[in-house]
Amino acid sequence: MESDRWPYTLRSSVSWVVSSSDVVEDADLSEEVAPALLVDGAGLWKQAYPSSNVLGDSEERPGGELVKPEDDNVAQLSSRLFSYRLEKVKTSPSSSSTSSSSSGPPPHQETARTARYIAHYSDWGHLATISTQDKIKGLPFGNIFSVSDGPLDNSTGVIYFYVTPMDNTVSDLINNPYASLTFSEAEGEFCRQMVYDPEDPRCARLTLTGKMVEVAPEELVFAKEAMFSRHPVMAKWPVGHKWFFMKLELVQVWLQDWIGGVSLIPLEDYFKATPF
Repeated sequence: MESDRWPYTLRSSVSWVVSSSDVVEDADLSEEVAPALLVDGAGLWKQAYPSSNVLGDSEERPGGELVKPEDDNVAQLSSRLFSYRLEKVKTSPSSSSTSSSSSGPPPHQETARTARYIAHYSDWGHLATISTQDKIKGLPFGNIFSVSDGPLDNSTGVIYFYVTPMDNTVSDLINNPYASLTFSEAEGEFCRQMVYDPEDPRCARLTLTGKMVEVAPEELVFAKEAMFSRHPVMAKWPVGHKWFFMKLELVQVWLQDWIGGVSLIPLEDYFKATPF
């Protein structure tokens, strides 16, 4: 079955790293201007790049074997459906040598480091709250949020959010501030390369449970850098939506990254670990 799988590039996020000079400070955009943000003069939304431009002409299998696509046209067409332009990013020597693509995930036995790795390199996660919506009041409600635990070269383990009061999830948090945030290693390339189903225990999943709080004034500068460096388009979102920063104060770190059970990682171990 391996030979029937076409190589492709699936991008689960359109965020990328920019320098601080590229971030728009407090962009003054009205809601009437918002639709214009969908028009991309540089062609980000118009032009997708084939897998050969990103991963090379051959695909490397977990065993190290290089498999050449039988039909480049089909492979490129497949890759262009959901892939986005990749901008070249300048990184520091430390970050370039320890990026997720170059170093891969930590050994599964290093549970605290694995948890930090997933938390740091995930651009988005699934946040579960107790709903305040009329038809499902008191029931679980899940929503997707872009997140960051810091710029790519500075992992903190603290998860930051940029949210609006117009979101149902924020209404839930006003009523009950406790929530669970789940990440899956399936967001990246590792599980696909290893041909792991997202529910396979070896395709790690991390759930962080805690209290969602508004970021204090003395922490706003870092929260802004953390979010906007990873999701620069946020700086252009309409100010009329009254966006603000929140973070998750952890109560529990739950990890499954191998067969045979789950790990409850002490908070002290989680924060002492490093994803790099």
